[in-house]
Amino acid sequence: MKSSFVGRLAVGVAALIALPGTALAQAATEIVGQPVQVTTNGVTDTVVLNPGGQATITSPGGTAVNGTWTAANGQLCLSNGTAQECWPYNGPFQAGQPMTLTSSCNATSTWLAASTNTPPPPPAQRGERGR
Repeated sequence: MKSSFVGRLAVGVAALIALPGTALAQAATEIVGQPVQVTTNGVTDTVVLNPGGQATITSPGGTAVNGTWTAANGQLCLSNGTAQECWPYNGPFQAGQPMTLTSSCNATSTWLAASTNTPPPPPAQRGERGR
């Protein structure tokens, strides 16, 4: 069996420990709900980061692994409850532009988002009297 991201997550030993005060989805909002192709060692998995910190990783053969995700402190992390893998996250993903990243497991992966979400509008500014 080829070593893939799904396999590495299933075999890993580190459990995700949520730290108090760590908010889910502090970054990477541009790909929330969007399928992202992640290629590692020639195997391409599809990763979907869902709202609320839930994730689905689907292998080329259709096997789906459910997990969680966080994005904080310059790291985008995926966990399946028994393993965690993190990649540097220094800026937003751009549709159609691959990003090559090296994970905390020292695996090099290419992430490719086919599409991204539109950024939310900036908050409305109030006048000097709060209106």
